[in-house]
Amino acid sequence: MPIPPLYAHEGIRHRLVGAIASGRLPQALLFEGPTGVGKQRLALWLAQALMCEAGLGEGCGKCQHCKLVLNLSHPDVHWFVPLELSKKGGDADKQVELVEEALGEEMAARRQQPLYQPPSGLASHGIAAVRLLLRRLVLTPAMGRRKVFVIGDAERLVPQTGAEAAANALLKALEEPPADTVLILTTAAPDALLPTILSRVVRVRVARLADSIVAAFAQQELGVTGQRDLAQRVALADGRIGKLLADGDGRAKGADAADRFLAAVEAGPVRRYGFALGLQPFQARGGFTDMLDGLLERLREQARAGGETEKVVEAIAQVLEARGLAQGNVNPQLVAAVLADDLAETV
Repeated sequence: MPIPPLYAHEGIRHRLVGAIASGRLPQALLFEGPTGVGKQRLALWLAQALMCEAGLGEGCGKCQHCKLVLNLSHPDVHWFVPLELSKKGGDADKQVELVEEALGEEMAARRQQPLYQPPSGLASHGIAAVRLLLRRLVLTPAMGRRKVFVIGDAERLVPQTGAEAAANALLKALEEPPADTVLILTTAAPDALLPTILSRVVRVRVARLADSIVAAFAQQELGVTGQRDLAQRVALADGRIGKLLADGDGRAKGADAADRFLAAVEAGPVRRYGFALGLQPFQARGGFTDMLDGLLERLREQARAGGETEKVVEAIAQVLEARGLAQGNVNPQLVAAVLADDLAETV
């Protein structure tokens, strides 16, 4: 199933087409803007434009290259997204194999259902993913004249196990990419990227969409017909098509639980432990992981707002560790109690 068409962003598209036509398109780009405005879809649009046989600036949508890009099957377009690996590898080569397998499964799922959900709070670009990217970077294009790499949610390069290792490994590739390669990073949190990465890319601001564009997407791609339902969903989306696709109920409950958890952390030991004991003792997944994802989002908002960076990064690492434990056979009450104590010292 082909991915949905790109809605709006005409100004950026016009500038990118002009850059392609003049041979002045930068080889390393960063599309930055609010979550859900279509940055990764815009990146895939640019990949299609670069691969198109017609050479008209924008993809024709009819040639073999365009069809393969739209079906997420072009061998020279590499879309890297944050992953939450279910398996753990031993040596470095095995870890790369696991990432390649997981990425293949994710792309297969998106071919079946192109309207995908946002990544989980634990998903990241690990060092194995970057090693896989670097391996593909040196390959000769399989079909076209060039290769395109899209790194979605690039802020997920850090923080993670191994700290900034994955992000640092990208630096040389961004500084001196092969002549036949274009790298496109996307992020909703550019300040979370290393300054050394930001200095090596050309930044492109992707703005929110008009409500009329969001409404058109909801009607044409999601089949929303009722005027009241349409108006409510457009209002909640706030100019971000991706928000129409998110699991709004689960995320809203997770955000509410995260706020109550942080309030308990600040209120002292009695409230902290009372909150932890109030959790279901044997349901680590579901509501508990939604709460942890809500915590991650709150902490990332603090980082973007310029809070105490060192403390916020430490807190994010603590929540990520708890999120990892929640994927196993653990007692959420115990994990929440330990996390609350850790956060009390951090935030």
